[in-house]
Amino acid sequence: MSIFRPILKEKEHSLEKRLRLFETTMAGVGYILGAGIYVLIGAVAGSAGSAIWLSFILAGLAALTSGLSYAELSSMFPVNESEYKYAKEGLSKKFGFFSYISIILALTIGIAGVSLGFASYFSELTGFGNTALIAVLVILTFSLLNWFSIKGAAKVTFICTIASIIGLLTIVALALLNGNTGTTNYVEMPEGIMGVIKGASLIFFAYLGFEGIVKLSDETKNARKTIPRSIILAIIISTVVYIAVAVASVSVLPWNQLAASSAPLADVAAAVMGSNAFLFLAIIALLSTSNTILMGILSSSRGFYGLGLIFKKFKFLSKVGVRNTPTRAILITTTIALLFLLFEDISLIVGFTNFLIFVTFIIMNASVINLRYKKPGLKRKFRVPLTIGKTPLIPVFGILISLFLMFNLQTINIISGLIVTIIIFGLYKLIYKNGVEE
Repeated sequence: MSIFRPILKEKEHSLEKRLRLFETTMAGVGYILGAGIYVLIGAVAGSAGSAIWLSFILAGLAALTSGLSYAELSSMFPVNESEYKYAKEGLSKKFGFFSYISIILALTIGIAGVSLGFASYFSELTGFGNTALIAVLVILTFSLLNWFSIKGAAKVTFICTIASIIGLLTIVALALLNGNTGTTNYVEMPEGIMGVIKGASLIFFAYLGFEGIVKLSDETKNARKTIPRSIILAIIISTVVYIAVAVASVSVLPWNQLAASSAPLADVAAAVMGSNAFLFLAIIALLSTSNTILMGILSSSRGFYGLGLIFKKFKFLSKVGVRNTPTRAILITTTIALLFLLFEDISLIVGFTNFLIFVTFIIMNASVINLRYKKPGLKRKFRVPLTIGKTPLIPVFGILISLFLMFNLQTINIISGLIVTIIIFGLYKLIYKNGVEE
């Protein structure tokens, strides 16, 4: 008997609905906060100055426009194969395929990138220098946890999220108590309002984690109501934390000092905590990056699981194992994430995925608008507010914002994104030509 038989047992199992609003919201918050806050503060300060808090507000509002569209779509179609179903019903199979593949690609690449960030902090904290091995081990560990129990993974996510928030808010409280809140000019903008907008486009990437919530639909109780609420709550909570950190940072250190730092939040912590700052911040960073890796594997594997529901030739991915988790989808997610660790410059790969994500958000917003005309009577547990006639205004703003931010990417990211877009649509034609859809 194969030693893998207990894991890949052929007996039919199904995903169990064990998650509630609190758990899905915490998963989203943990994913959004992730590791971005530890480096974004400095990058944004260089263009937004002391008004970085305003950049976070603008980015949060931009994310909320697409988040509200995701909320309405998920209330109509509470399925793991989210983007495919949303765009297929709203526009066409072609756009559904593109959106779905783009998101899975982005989520999986993100696992590799964040695991390297985890490895760097772990190496600095422990003195163990083999970051590649650390990254491999952390991916394998959280993949095993994802396979073992969705409820257990949710509990770990909750613990990491709460600990990360408490840690960040501790730094915020100390900074506000010891900082120069009375003399800091919070609207100092070295590049004017365009610098604030530029900062918002950088920060926007940190909010992409809200999309991962919809991948939990098949394991969430009353998903039609729970998932939309989780998306909105996760974006709002994360934005509040981001703004608090931004205000506290410029209260302690001048914006130009933050911009020049390679570890701006560490410098802020050091200014208010002294010699204990690095240990404290490193622990928070490990918890945050762990959360993002865990949620990334969870979302990506559910994405591959959904792929098996869509196409006959990938049906093996939708098999659920003895732990009532998608064993094969988790295995392929883990394998691909580990392969991406081989790339020396992961940021180059992440660059083009940002382009694909903006295109996907445009498609999602367009789908909401079209469905209002195409299927006005379809049951919606959540509706995007502010409508003129049959046209919801917020998705229109979502499209415009995504276009604006997309064309503010670096030229190399736009070009590489266009190339990958052509490849994905070529793959679509190949797959459908061979008739592999169910």
